[in-house]
Amino acid sequence: MKQYLDELLKLLKYDSLYPPQELALSKGVMNGNNVLVTTPTSSGKTLIGLMGMINILNKGKKVVYLTPLKALATEKFNEFKVMTDLSCFRNRRVNVGISTGDYDSSGSELVDKDVIILTNEKLDSILRHDSNWIYNVGLFIIDEIHLLTERERGPTLEIILTKIKLMPQKPQIIGISATVSNSDEVAEWLTCEPIQSNWRPTELIEGVYNYGKVTMNDGTNYDLDNIGISDNSTSAITSLAMDSITNDGGQSLVFAETRKRTVSLAKKTSEIVAKFLDKTSIKLAQKTGVEILKEGDDTELNRTLSSTVANGVGFHHAGLGAKSRQIVEKAFRNGIVKILFATPTLAAGVNLPARRVIITSIFRYDYQYGANVPMSVLQYKQICGRAGRPAYDKYGEAIIIADSRTNPEDLYNHFVLGVPEPIVSQLMDERALRVHVLGVIASKPKMLKSELLYFFEQTFLSKYQGNQTISFEIESLLTYLSDEKLIIMRNDLLIATKFGKRISLLYIDPKTGIQFKKNLDSYNGNKYDINSNNPNNHENNVINFLYWICDCYDFYPKLSLRQNETEYFQRLFEKHKLGSYGLSNYDYSLKNLVILLEWIDESSEANLNEKIGVEPGDLHRMVETTYWLIYCLYEIAKLIERKDLLPEINKLRLRIRHGVKSELIPLIQLEGIGRIRARALYRAGITDVAMIEKISESKLGSIPKIGVKLARKLKSQIKN
Repeated sequence: MKQYLDELLKLLKYDSLYPPQELALSKGVMNGNNVLVTTPTSSGKTLIGLMGMINILNKGKKVVYLTPLKALATEKFNEFKVMTDLSCFRNRRVNVGISTGDYDSSGSELVDKDVIILTNEKLDSILRHDSNWIYNVGLFIIDEIHLLTERERGPTLEIILTKIKLMPQKPQIIGISATVSNSDEVAEWLTCEPIQSNWRPTELIEGVYNYGKVTMNDGTNYDLDNIGISDNSTSAITSLAMDSITNDGGQSLVFAETRKRTVSLAKKTSEIVAKFLDKTSIKLAQKTGVEILKEGDDTELNRTLSSTVANGVGFHHAGLGAKSRQIVEKAFRNGIVKILFATPTLAAGVNLPARRVIITSIFRYDYQYGANVPMSVLQYKQICGRAGRPAYDKYGEAIIIADSRTNPEDLYNHFVLGVPEPIVSQLMDERALRVHVLGVIASKPKMLKSELLYFFEQTFLSKYQGNQTISFEIESLLTYLSDEKLIIMRNDLLIATKFGKRISLLYIDPKTGIQFKKNLDSYNGNKYDINSNNPNNHENNVINFLYWICDCYDFYPKLSLRQNETEYFQRLFEKHKLGSYGLSNYDYSLKNLVILLEWIDESSEANLNEKIGVEPGDLHRMVETTYWLIYCLYEIAKLIERKDLLPEINKLRLRIRHGVKSELIPLIQLEGIGRIRARALYRAGITDVAMIEKISESKLGSIPKIGVKLARKLKSQIKN
């Protein structure tokens, strides 16, 4: 094994192993031993996973790498291709696969893959489908295990870790986590050898800024008046970020509490940064700005990003389109963007280190509380982990900006000197328990209640709640699932009904499934003559179906109406005659419904962004979620034999996917034809596929947005 490890280190340009990697090697990570690695960011945790991978792949078994985010999955997919270059695998092809979506799938396309990158939710879905290939997995590498303590992602991670623990083949576990105060307890739960270290390749110095002075934890207290910092906190942020650029060309990563603030700070700072860039840097920045305009969305937000990036400053948040985010990330990695303003979600996402990290506020908006709350020490330390670029910097700095709401001394004591909070199970959350109890029951043809309770006794939750408390909650939940006909209870025997099994495999909240079923059961399709070709009948069904989706538990993101959008929203409310459906424009779901109706009415992304405040990233996620939920609605309608509704639901799904009116459905199913080209064809009198066959290639190519090359491809498609 040593020769293969040496070869891997050479390929990755390592001179020697880092201390945590040496420790993992001594603990038997290459001999199949379970380890939980809790070390700082950039301390080489991924290589520890690769070390374990060599051993397992040599035994002819599969490796699964789990990550919480799709963006991280793509990053790891590219990283792990290095395994194909090792001499021990040259006589056989090591196939690396990735799967992050389609939860109603067994993952059969992954059966011939050796290294498989999955999101946590995708693995949970595959386990529910009982895919046989999962029992040939010899190693699970689980990234970001500290997310067990996160309200949204924690429960699914805890359930899949429990399932991995109980697998008959007893696979090796390599857990990767940020430093937490109870990592020993997590390691004990997973039967892992704990590997704890504070070592990182670049020294991390943390501090607090207050009124022109920075107090750092390496003992230095220095005054930054000489770089032009005023008492204004916005000027302070700009000056601290600028100081990193002027001091040996370091980059700064600035975390702001809201999307709006990232944009405003980027605009203000870009005017200053441009003056400090040399001709080559300006040229590269301007080229990147043009790329954002060309490849990104046609929105004011994207144009703003293009203009700031052209001056060497970027911003990054979930409202940006995926392509724009990717361009900004690449530009920051390549040093073209000198200062990047981001929301805290970036800290848990892609790896973008910087010389200096600045935290403009320790407050974050919490939708559950409906107010700003301080971030945890664990979240703060994760953000700090981005400070220091291993290949370029000897140290990295993380600085909190104190403001009128905070005491600088308290900030220093709590965050800089603080210890990350312990991991706490979030599985007792009502929704989480509902989803996963049904999932466990539905994973087997039948199950004894004692088996179900035994499974939950193996969770991390049971270490703190006690089995009696869990048992009480599960008993109550079983009654609910039985009453709603998702399961059958016969004394101690539990059996998922056909409906319950389908809801579990569709990977939606049982409450969403129940709501959809009740709506479909009572829906009087004949009222609108569902089989009629009258377009008004289709639109009536569209509004009803989309309202059910916007109102369900799984719809995301749920956008709320802002004061400055009210007038335009009211016009759209009236345009779609929503009042005639008994809907009130005060209903929280109505903004989301209106956005979707405008989307399938072919409203442009720019118009939706400008008039009703939906940003490209949110629109993409909303369309993606709706597309999935319409599929779930279709499957439930099929299950309860509402065949009369299936054509209408399927038609709506196509409209949502492509953002088109009904008449374009035949055209958008052609490869290379999206909503804009389909509308151009329709305006030219081509209303169906058969007409493309009849028209000449030159005439087809003369249609706006089509051109000769695409015309040739379209004709070839029809012919074949």
